[in-house]
Amino acid sequence: MTGQAASRRVLVLRCADWLDSDRAGDDNAAARAFEPVVAIVGEFCPQVEVLRPGICAIGTRGPARYFGGEAELARKLTEAVGRGGFACQAGVADGLFAAGLAARAGPTGVLVPPGETPEFLAGLPVGVLGMPELCELLPRLGIETLGQLAALPSAEAASRFGPPGKLASRLARGLDPRPLIARRPAADLSVQLEFDPPAGQSEPVIFAAKALADQMHDRLAAAGLACVRVQVQVRCADGQELSRLWRHDGLLSALAVAERVCWQLDGWRGAAGITLLRLVPDQLVRATGRQLALWGDSVPSDRVARAAIRVQAMLGHDRVTRPVLAGGRRPAEQVLLVPFGDAGVPQRPADRPWPDQIPAPAPATVFGVPLAASVTDDSGNEVTVTGRAQPSAPPAWLAVAGRPARAVTAWAGPWPVTQRWWDPRHARRQARFQLVTQDGAAWLAALQDGRWLIEARYD
Repeated sequence: MTGQAASRRVLVLRCADWLDSDRAGDDNAAARAFEPVVAIVGEFCPQVEVLRPGICAIGTRGPARYFGGEAELARKLTEAVGRGGFACQAGVADGLFAAGLAARAGPTGVLVPPGETPEFLAGLPVGVLGMPELCELLPRLGIETLGQLAALPSAEAASRFGPPGKLASRLARGLDPRPLIARRPAADLSVQLEFDPPAGQSEPVIFAAKALADQMHDRLAAAGLACVRVQVQVRCADGQELSRLWRHDGLLSALAVAERVCWQLDGWRGAAGITLLRLVPDQLVRATGRQLALWGDSVPSDRVARAAIRVQAMLGHDRVTRPVLAGGRRPAEQVLLVPFGDAGVPQRPADRPWPDQIPAPAPATVFGVPLAASVTDDSGNEVTVTGRAQPSAPPAWLAVAGRPARAVTAWAGPWPVTQRWWDPRHARRQARFQLVTQDGAAWLAALQDGRWLIEARYD
């Protein structure tokens, strides 16, 4: 193995079952739960890079020599993490991108021999690149695998598809856009803040972390640099010093840095009071800028982000949220509210098929707590639904939350749904209707456990 090839060998550890668990939708809880795994990996190699909660990476050059080779290193590492109560997969390849895919291949991951990474990547679909627009365009042009993309000259890929095409071409050929080995930045690019008296890991510390991330980003921009890896350092009141490396698969914006600092502080929640918080841009690249739209840059979005961060400092991190589309059969399940600045990966992806979902259009107002209602027929009897999803009579009157009943002018349904029938505590059977009343309002009603409920309203 040549020195250059050895320096690019990377091991990625991926806790697959853990990523698919209930913790995957809460990034702060995810970082807190993943910290013991990172600590175990740190016993094998001190330079652990956390890509996101659930995935971390190390360079194999030194640890593989010490532990008797890459295969032995991967085996001992997965066994140690398994003894800690976490199932994981380990992949080794030339470069971070290929190693991440190797960790997902097979039940325990695979070890790609040195120099064979292009062959390993060649048969994989272009969708693994994680570039939605490019991955949608390439198959239409007959480029369905990474091998076919790698066969294109790099200059042509860059000319036809721009910077994303150039990056995708490098990844398809087994080349990482940036090396995993850290390069020390200039000392004056790091930022820090001292706390006197020591501060607990509360909202003021989170706000200080976001302010430091903005300050570091401004310094990098003034120097024409960008950061792909940041080191979070904390000094505690008892003299303990903690540090952790966080990497981003693209470039770390100020908001992305602040997000990772928040995750890490949550992972260190058991530490004593904080006396010093320092951010060190651990790996730098030249900033190449970005192509602006003909009508200008996204300045309003930046202003919104800064304003949201200020409001979070006053009201609390969890009090300013943004909606993220999720999957589900009920309207209330299809939107996940996450704190502004957090990634918020939904446990139920929205792009998967969800049988028994209410047909379009989606309601505009979804009630967090369904409203009590009454649906009756022309004779004043409450409408019921049989086990074969047949209504006892056409709905004629609707009363919502104790208000006077309104005549139903149009209706559709019922759409029956049975959820979690195997779990008595969470089982739910519903018959849902769309009702339009004489005042022009449209409602999504559900009959559950013999009671009528209003789940949403169409505005």
